[in-house]
Amino acid sequence: MIALLDEISVPTRCLSEYIAEALRRPLPEDVAEKARHHVLDTLAAMVSGSQLRPGRMAIGYVTALGGVPESSIVGTPVRTSAVHAALANGMLAHADETDDSHAPSRTHPGCAIIPAALAVGERNQVSGMSFLRAVVLGYDVAARVNYALGADAFAAAARSTHSFAGVFGSGAAAASLFDLSAAQVRHVLSYCAQQASGVACNVRDADHIEKAFDFGGMPARGGVAAASMVAHGFTGVDDVFAGERNFLEAFAPEPDPARLIEGLGERFEIMGTNIKKWSVGSPVQSALDAVTWLMENEKFAVRDVSEIRVHLPTRSARTVDDAPMPDINVQHLVALLLVDGRLTFGSVHDHVRMEDPSVLAVREKIQLVPSHELMEARPRRQAIVEIALRDGRQLSRRTIAVRGTADNPMTGAEVEAKALDLMENVLGPRRTRTLMDACGTIERNPDISDFRRLWVAPAHEKAIDHMERLA
Repeated sequence: MIALLDEISVPTRCLSEYIAEALRRPLPEDVAEKARHHVLDTLAAMVSGSQLRPGRMAIGYVTALGGVPESSIVGTPVRTSAVHAALANGMLAHADETDDSHAPSRTHPGCAIIPAALAVGERNQVSGMSFLRAVVLGYDVAARVNYALGADAFAAAARSTHSFAGVFGSGAAAASLFDLSAAQVRHVLSYCAQQASGVACNVRDADHIEKAFDFGGMPARGGVAAASMVAHGFTGVDDVFAGERNFLEAFAPEPDPARLIEGLGERFEIMGTNIKKWSVGSPVQSALDAVTWLMENEKFAVRDVSEIRVHLPTRSARTVDDAPMPDINVQHLVALLLVDGRLTFGSVHDHVRMEDPSVLAVREKIQLVPSHELMEARPRRQAIVEIALRDGRQLSRRTIAVRGTADNPMTGAEVEAKALDLMENVLGPRRTRTLMDACGTIERNPDISDFRRLWVAPAHEKAIDHMERLA
């Protein structure tokens, strides 16, 4: 007979109590400010993602499912169940390589946690402050689950660290917004454990559709489903992190349960989460930073270039070497930056530009150099770019801390500039600015569901009016 636990383990008890009390715990102002930036950045990813193929597929699929009109799909007038909305918005948020990332835990937290919190927040008409606290909580829980599993070893075993962490972060955020008790939260964590899955083969997904599901849609849906089932009365295992056949021992050879609660309430993981300056794959960011610095400080023209060598960590180089998608292909993106002098969301997703003769001419001069030395360098994902000019000059720049990372964070103005680029073509300049301003004061909003009018293109306003009259 399988032995029952005599008592709840300390990590599970402390974590469940922390989640249950999260909405009544004030946030330090710097943490709230960082959270506002990540909400804006993720909403911008959703809005722009609604125009990309993975996003369009998610919208079409969830629209066909129907469902009780509880929550909205960003960028559309469609309302559906909270579970379905979390799935769609999670895929929108990771429809390409725009969303945030947390390097120490190897996660993309925002694309799962923020869609989950939005779906439940809108369903329950919670305040902006409650929503913001739930988001911060989700980042804290997601990272700590991966810490307890051992993120590096977990990734080396070809597990998808992003999918595992995301479902727990989403479940924690959703559980808090359902105002569940500590005992109920423990059951939510058990349902999250049963849904945690993911294999790292998703990096081979050339269309980015399965990857959008694995990183964003699946964990957001799983977390909201777990919390909503328990809120409905479902019960489950009281302590999934301890006892016989527990979650941590099932997936990690040397788990560390104490890390589930290490620094809770003192170290907020959102503070160490990166916001991408560029809407491209993470391994390319450092190379683009280096090229930009050389363009601004060495004052040369693209016609002066005779050769370019881009040094990247070996594993990163494999991911971005002549990749089929323009926003992940390092040779294409470096060439595009040199030709255009800047990168926009539109240009980095333009497949036609991959055949542009002027871009191809520069691309032929680029050599990608896998570097074992950069594999060991910290901070991670550094790059060295060397440019040889026709006049004999040899230019070189090493990016150590990528712009937007915790070691070199973006300013609020930079975050807003990125959001403007992502959303303006979809929502228009005026509505984009209104949504950005609303994110800046989100904790003052008494009802997060008010936001659904702001993230929908003006052409859909009449449809929203009609749906609300029917409701």
